[in-house]
Amino acid sequence: MRRASKRFWLLVSVAVAAPAMQVGSRARGQKRVNELTLVGLRPGKDSLEKTPKRFGNESKIGAPGDPNAHSWPINCFMDDLEVEADLNGIIRNVTVSFSSNLPGRIIVDCDDRVASRKFRSQCGSGRNLLLHDRCERIEEIHGRAESRSPSAKGNDKLELYLYKFDWDGTDVPQVMEVSCDASSQTVAQITLAAATL
Repeated sequence: MRRASKRFWLLVSVAVAAPAMQVGSRARGQKRVNELTLVGLRPGKDSLEKTPKRFGNESKIGAPGDPNAHSWPINCFMDDLEVEADLNGIIRNVTVSFSSNLPGRIIVDCDDRVASRKFRSQCGSGRNLLLHDRCERIEEIHGRAESRSPSAKGNDKLELYLYKFDWDGTDVPQVMEVSCDASSQTVAQITLAAATL
């Protein structure tokens, strides 16, 4: 085959293969989607002062040696909200998780209310990922995770989904971690952070 002919067929094969590869990559993975808020709070932007107004009195202020860590029981004490702020009171991390410390008395009809998607949405992300959702929703909303790895919380076996949003600039939260309960296959914890955890 002559050199000019070879070059022509090489260009044709590249021209045909390139769109096919693009279509294949779109079919495998959807457009990247960031996450801006969790429970209506935006890490890196919102002040810690915004949280108490929304969730009432705190159950606990500060962890040992960390006066900027705060937590609230929410959803009839079925779930917990934890917020960490920097020294200027700007929220750095927001975490919602299934509560392991249920009180002796649970509000009547709480199970039915917590099962309601509308009621649970107060603990969700801006893209409507909620605690107790089935794990498939994580990647349905955000696409393939940057990484997935086994984890544990007490005796519970979890799978950790990690998303990084640095591709969208420094003005958005940079990291989201979602823990999926391995036995129930439901979302057990969501953390959204202004910077790398």
